[in-house]
Amino acid sequence: MEVRLTRRRVIVALVALLVVGGISGAIAMRVAKKAAESRENDNKAPVTLEFAPADLAVVAPTTLGKRLPVSGTMQPVRQATVKAKVSGDVRVITVRDGDTVQAGQMLVRVDTADLDAKLIERQGQLESAKAQFALAEKTLSTNQKLLKQNFISQTAFDSSESSLNVSRGSVMSAEAQVRLAQNALKDSVATAPLSGIVAKRHVQPGEKVAFDTPLVTVVDLREMELQAMVPAVDIPELKVGMTVDLTVDGFGERKFTGRIERINPATEPGTRAIFVFVGIPNPNSDLRGGMFATGRIALAAGAPVMSLPLSAVRSEGGQTFVWAIEDGKLVRRMVVIGRRDEESGRVELKTALPPTLKVLAARFENLKEGAPALVKGPDAGPPKASATATRQRAAS
Repeated sequence: MEVRLTRRRVIVALVALLVVGGISGAIAMRVAKKAAESRENDNKAPVTLEFAPADLAVVAPTTLGKRLPVSGTMQPVRQATVKAKVSGDVRVITVRDGDTVQAGQMLVRVDTADLDAKLIERQGQLESAKAQFALAEKTLSTNQKLLKQNFISQTAFDSSESSLNVSRGSVMSAEAQVRLAQNALKDSVATAPLSGIVAKRHVQPGEKVAFDTPLVTVVDLREMELQAMVPAVDIPELKVGMTVDLTVDGFGERKFTGRIERINPATEPGTRAIFVFVGIPNPNSDLRGGMFATGRIALAAGAPVMSLPLSAVRSEGGQTFVWAIEDGKLVRRMVVIGRRDEESGRVELKTALPPTLKVLAARFENLKEGAPALVKGPDAGPPKASATATRQRAAS
């Protein structure tokens, strides 16, 4: 029994040794194969990248346009809030938010019962004053005749003349009171001070209002204004009348054109910025108050600066650089850039580079510093590895 167990153990051990030996042999063969492939790849010559002249650019002096960005909220240039000139109950409101109104159109009527009564009272006072004045005139005329006949004294005549003057003053005062009552009655009707659109109705019919209570706000959308804050250092380059190209949220790529109408004479407290007011024609009333707009102001071009195409400059890991070809190899040159000109597609280069340096203007992927590179001329033979092929390999 013990002999059989011993034979089984021996057989299992031999099988295990064979399996381990097979696995070790396979691993050794795989390692040897990889080492051979690595030696073969090392023996291969590096691929030379060829670029067409259209793929390259050189540093050149360029006059870059400068554009100052601006942004802000638009508001109508002309707007007014109609307020109550008399107190009372609102009897009629003829408009709602969004209604179009014309200058002089009735908007709100305040109850006039008290005003009517006051006008009647003032008119009665005027009639009484006129009657007293007429009586004083007759008395003075009679006394004048009596004075000539020496039937009354000069003092009595002067007293009647004084009474006439007092009566005349009373008539004038009563007439003024009547006009005030008439004006108050007229002010009970609020009219639109300008043609436009009702932006907000502040009261409802039946509501009691006091003097100077806001009733209706009317805006004229035919001309809008953008109020933008501009750094004080840029103000010397701005002039009234300069054109501003604008885009407005909600209108996609549609462009609007405005002009600088006014420039504030002082900076805002707590900032180093100055308000610039841009007028924007809006004949079709497409723009509305409160819309946000962004734009650029084209400033006068300065002196020419050394520049490169925007596509030639790359950023990676917080560093800005360009790829160049020097002595038949790709070289990565670190650069410092200045202002950009989106329209011309160029950027200011503050780092001095040789004017003959060939810089890659097109964007390529998987470039390695030190890789062989050359420029393929018009009569060059078939390329060993073209830039197009490099981009295709990157895409795959």
